[in-house]
Amino acid sequence: MSLLDQPLSQRKCVPCEGGVPRLTPEECRPLQAEVPEWHLNEDATRIRRSWVAQDFMEAIRFFDEVAKLAEEEGHHPDLHLTGYRQVCVEIMTHAIGGLSENDFILAAKIDLISIKEKRKRN
Repeated sequence: MSLLDQPLSQRKCVPCEGGVPRLTPEECRPLQAEVPEWHLNEDATRIRRSWVAQDFMEAIRFFDEVAKLAEEEGHHPDLHLTGYRQVCVEIMTHAIGGLSENDFILAAKIDLISIKEKRKRN
């Protein structure tokens, strides 16, 4: 099995210092299919996913786990916390001003981190 046959969550981010082209929207589609909860922005330069954490401390715990993962992968997302439990993660490859395979790898790995979400009322 080649590396490209592995699920995104089993791949490793590779250092990117620029000089490589960012992915086109067409190139993003098969990668995004592996992380369907993540959404491309209008110009296909970043992906984004949101959660509603159970409470403030759960949001911070989740961000702490994401931060540890980002350090391990050497690829750092933008983290947003609003309204004390509205959690949003945006990912792009800053060095190229757009998306690379690394972004989808990181998204797949973030999807494996549990987060206690706010219970929905019936």
